[in-house]
Amino acid sequence: MDRFDAMRAFTRIVERRSFTKAAEDLGLPRSSVTDAVQGLEARLGVRLLQRTTRQVSPTLDGEAYYQRCVSLIADMEDAEGAFVGAKPSGLIRVDVHGTQARHFLLPGLPRFREMYPDIRLHFSEAHQPVDLIREGFDCILRAGELNDSSLIRRKLATLERGTFASPDYLKRLGTPNTPGDLDGHEMIGLLAPDTTEVIPLAFQIKGKIHRVTLPAMMTVTGPETNVAAACLGLGLIQVPRYRAVPELASGTLVEVLADFPPTPLPVHALYSHKHQLSPRLRVFIDWVAQQFRDKAALQE
Repeated sequence: MDRFDAMRAFTRIVERRSFTKAAEDLGLPRSSVTDAVQGLEARLGVRLLQRTTRQVSPTLDGEAYYQRCVSLIADMEDAEGAFVGAKPSGLIRVDVHGTQARHFLLPGLPRFREMYPDIRLHFSEAHQPVDLIREGFDCILRAGELNDSSLIRRKLATLERGTFASPDYLKRLGTPNTPGDLDGHEMIGLLAPDTTEVIPLAFQIKGKIHRVTLPAMMTVTGPETNVAAACLGLGLIQVPRYRAVPELASGTLVEVLADFPPTPLPVHALYSHKHQLSPRLRVFIDWVAQQFRDKAALQE
């Protein structure tokens, strides 16, 4: 393993706090990353990592060396990517909601593989806040308003939403014509990620946002369960319009309060400020943005 590869192995160990996880990310035997760090420590004459039975953490010298390695590796990848014909390669670990992955990303993946045959992808579906660096992700895709974050963000799309219910539900409780008609109605309680708070229904009325929280006989954390519960007549839901297309076509859901649409959901790609955008991550995020644009154009 050359010096730059050893530096890559070292930075991944620091980020993952684990030799084993770093080796898995890099597609190397654990012994190789262990030997790489031992070689760096011998060359530098300092101890870079503290090892315990539970985790690995950098020493003060290791933290300083990590920061220099991150900068050097990013510069090298940027330099290599500047040459005409250079092909991005390597593993990209992405956390993305499963419904978004299936609708926007998976259909275009065969073409992506043709364009970038040396890039490998790992999709995770956490549905909750993640520590991008510690958990080894290169980027995360998130819909909705973002809290203040040290992560770099790139807006990819804006998803229009609607309010939906099953015909049986509307037959039982009536069809509301305005948000003021929602007394006596119910909702499926979709919980905000990593909290126990139900996300209220939101309606745009004369340029202002009007939020309503209705009684809910059940709460859910997953978008698929949210839609399935609505199809069974258990309450109103608000979801991105693309997600309800099959149910609207089959008649298992209908739209209500169309004159008072929910606020749209922005979609962002987030990645760490600690890393310059590598060539493989840059082409992936550009491709993701194009997938969202293409899908949106088909629905216009």
